[in-house]
Amino acid sequence: MPINCAVGCGNKAVLKRPKTGDPFCKECFFNAFENEIHFTITNNKLFTPGLKVAIGASGGKDSTVLAYVLKTLNERYNYGVELTLLSIDEGITGYRDDSLETVKQNRDDYKMPLKILSYQELYGWTMDKIVEQIGRSNNCTFCGVFRRQALERGAKLLGVDCIATGHNADDIAETVLMNILRGDTARLRRCTNVRTGGGQNSIPRIKPLKYAYEKEIVMYAHYKKLVYFSTECVFAPNAYRGHARELLKDMEKVDPEAILNIIHSGEQMRFNDFVKQPTRGKCDRCGFLSSQQPCKACTLLEGLNRGLPKLGIGKKSKGDRMIASQDKQLALREKANLVKNDF
Repeated sequence: MPINCAVGCGNKAVLKRPKTGDPFCKECFFNAFENEIHFTITNNKLFTPGLKVAIGASGGKDSTVLAYVLKTLNERYNYGVELTLLSIDEGITGYRDDSLETVKQNRDDYKMPLKILSYQELYGWTMDKIVEQIGRSNNCTFCGVFRRQALERGAKLLGVDCIATGHNADDIAETVLMNILRGDTARLRRCTNVRTGGGQNSIPRIKPLKYAYEKEIVMYAHYKKLVYFSTECVFAPNAYRGHARELLKDMEKVDPEAILNIIHSGEQMRFNDFVKQPTRGKCDRCGFLSSQQPCKACTLLEGLNRGLPKLGIGKKSKGDRMIASQDKQLALREKANLVKNDF
């Protein structure tokens, strides 16, 4: 027997919202989804007229829906912001090269300018080359660190005022779980913020999809017939985040509100004043935001260039010992060469 839309519009329902379980017709679902994102934007004052916004575009469902919705809402409510697409090419054969074609399609469909930056031009390395050096156990550490800084570099090149990322409710809840499991209080305090960064040394980042469920993003893209790239990264199955994702999905099966409850718990998290937190400043080498000297990106890059790919993995003291040991070996070789040349 057909079920009527819960909104009372008189239309027949075609889907059940994962967030609430209510039956919705397509149009009412579109309105509810877009209005919730509009509320997130206005309630948190994410946009002001004249703002230049770079959308982190990967070609996936999240960034594609983000670009489409921001364009729609910007025109509907006259935010007065200037939108542009910023994409990072990590250099992953069979994945990123294909997804960039989708980003270019988004550029044409939404009439937005597009800037593409690659790891190769920024760091002299691609993820394919990095995985050859490091293996598949810690490759996501390199990719995540380099990608965050690459977005910052791209945003500065474009001269934008902020970066909009496609982080959805599932992503944020997973991050809360990961930081709890790791005991990372510094990231736990800020991972639920809808706006991060900003200040003298960084460009602020915003998350308009903060309360949007991943399942609803997929539904929205499906019923809107948006073009997006759905293949998972070939290196992702080994990521630590996968364990948090599996745990979250099991919790969602029991209670769909678990995702929002975890986010709200993270928002209410408070720490005593005596809990030591890292101070964020500017990296002495690259000049970008960092809570250590040198920054994580520079440390990882130094390890790759030195032939010590695990230099930035683990504690800093371990990395310092690796550098000292290598420098000592190089000094001994230099001395041996000088002695040899004397004869």
